[in-house]
Amino acid sequence: MSLIRTENLCKNFGSLEVLKNINLSIEPGEVIVIIGPSGGGKSTFLRSLNTLETITSGSIYIDDELFVKAENGKIVEKMETTKYKQSLLEMGMVFQRFNLFPHLTVKENIMVAPVNVKKVDKKVSEEKARELLARVGLLEKENVYPGMLSGGQQQRVAIARALAMDPKIMLFDEPTSALDPELVGEVLNVMKDLAASGMTMICVTHEMGFAREVADKVVFMYDGIIMEEGTSDELFGNPKTEKAKQFLSSVL
Repeated sequence: MSLIRTENLCKNFGSLEVLKNINLSIEPGEVIVIIGPSGGGKSTFLRSLNTLETITSGSIYIDDELFVKAENGKIVEKMETTKYKQSLLEMGMVFQRFNLFPHLTVKENIMVAPVNVKKVDKKVSEEKARELLARVGLLEKENVYPGMLSGGQQQRVAIARALAMDPKIMLFDEPTSALDPELVGEVLNVMKDLAASGMTMICVTHEMGFAREVADKVVFMYDGIIMEEGTSDELFGNPKTEKAKQFLSSVL
């Protein structure tokens, strides 16, 4: 049973077709890495999965149950409201920019959603926040404000914040693209640890070494379509399409 499946997913911005009939299935525990040139629709696809973008047409299924279906830019069918909201909460997302609350400490940033959205007891949430900070190597920063952290540290806090909601799947939208090169490794190491723990992940990234190392499946997107997908060995070792060959030769 797939955790998330899209069928003929399309997204238009006016007359611009950004996603064109995307069909992709993500199994529980699978790590999918999406690569391709900028402007190919990768980030829009991620944002469509958790409804940050309203799809133009097509369907998204969660646990093989219809999550949302659209036609002509309008939602025509969706999951029962309570399950719909629960499914959204089970999708954690980490963005290019960290989006931490500057007036809250690191620990408070991690606690705010569980306490206010899921109504988790504050003491329980605090314990969980400290566990997650230890996991991303930042427990000693629990009472520090985000402005006192490096970009890499802030992104690790953002990952911990997403994990605090106990997601079934983590979506990463180029999480290292805003970082200085020397800070990229610390974020990728946290993501590798997550992948090794069995977390289902979809990552949009330009970090080809990470894709090669952790991906169960690599998806190459170009001009709004999935042009090619396969294991990392298949896609990096023997790309079938000319566009994939050109892209990989430019980045490897």
